[in-house]
Amino acid sequence: MTGQSASTASAATEGVTATDEKAARDAIRAVNAKMRANYATLKSELTTQLSPVVVVSNNAVGGRFTLIHKGTRVETVDPVPEYFELAKSIAHVPLGVFSVLAAYLSDQVPNIANADRIDPHDLDMVVTKAPGDKGWITPLTAFKSTLQTAYTKLGTANLPLDLESSCDKILTEAVKFIDASVTAQSFDMVSFNRFAARVYPSIRVNMTFAATAQITGIEGLMKRWRTLIGEAAWSDLYVTVLSIWTTAELNQASIIIRRTMNQAKVDTHLIDLPTVETPSDPIAVALDNLARIVQDNIAAEMVFNTDLKVADALKGKEDLLSDEILQQIGGTAPTARTASFGTAAAGACPITGHTAAV
Repeated sequence: MTGQSASTASAATEGVTATDEKAARDAIRAVNAKMRANYATLKSELTTQLSPVVVVSNNAVGGRFTLIHKGTRVETVDPVPEYFELAKSIAHVPLGVFSVLAAYLSDQVPNIANADRIDPHDLDMVVTKAPGDKGWITPLTAFKSTLQTAYTKLGTANLPLDLESSCDKILTEAVKFIDASVTAQSFDMVSFNRFAARVYPSIRVNMTFAATAQITGIEGLMKRWRTLIGEAAWSDLYVTVLSIWTTAELNQASIIIRRTMNQAKVDTHLIDLPTVETPSDPIAVALDNLARIVQDNIAAEMVFNTDLKVADALKGKEDLLSDEILQQIGGTAPTARTASFGTAAAGACPITGHTAAV
């Protein structure tokens, strides 16, 4: 503010009481409050108009999918074959063992191959038990009992042969590790890492089966719904995928659905919505967020028609003030992470070379 404008402002406010100032500022705040009320009304009306929409809520069985068309919830389906859940259940065994033992680890990073990848502070936060505490033995033994029951019944689960073999290996090695640790009344990161390395090839087999199940189930459902509502409607399809932060980037459902959509619109009509936790009403949350996105798409082109960069910010994930803040602090936006992919055949297990056909 220049000296002239500052003095003008001082003159304008001379004699104004604190009460007057508060009333004036409250009047200014009321403008934004009324804007938000109007915005919320528009959004509420829009949620009933959105069509067609597929809402995806990630769950333990590969995802729950709901089709909404012309204001009606047409169908809600868990489309992924059951062996997705079964393959992942056994693949999670090392994580289950880790979850029992982690609090009892040493708070010092050992001399292991990936030591530089472990944040010592993270480790210190995870370790909550005193050295020598044997409290892990009882819960680990209980987990072993669960694993043994699964192993005993594995042969009657009617799984594909490769999947049954990989599950057998994971369960067998886990029981061996638990037995050795309980007998010695001791474990450490080194012994756990050796166990994890022995079962990793089998985990990759299970991952192959799980991925194939999800692709098969989701693509089959999308094809059926596409036929149901017709090509014209499908070309304008919105998809909202709700996930938690840990699965938001390169979300499995989003990857599969993307190639079933209108490629000219997929970048703006496929919406990933990371949440802190799975909402109690995922459809309401999805539609509320989608309505905000859709009305902002129109608002951006009207309100910021003279500055398309700012319009793009309103239409996307960028905060409207981010550019201004970066300019003032002399910073630059963080570079987005990208992922590279190999050229392995689709559905081929990187360990066995087999496909996950069932």
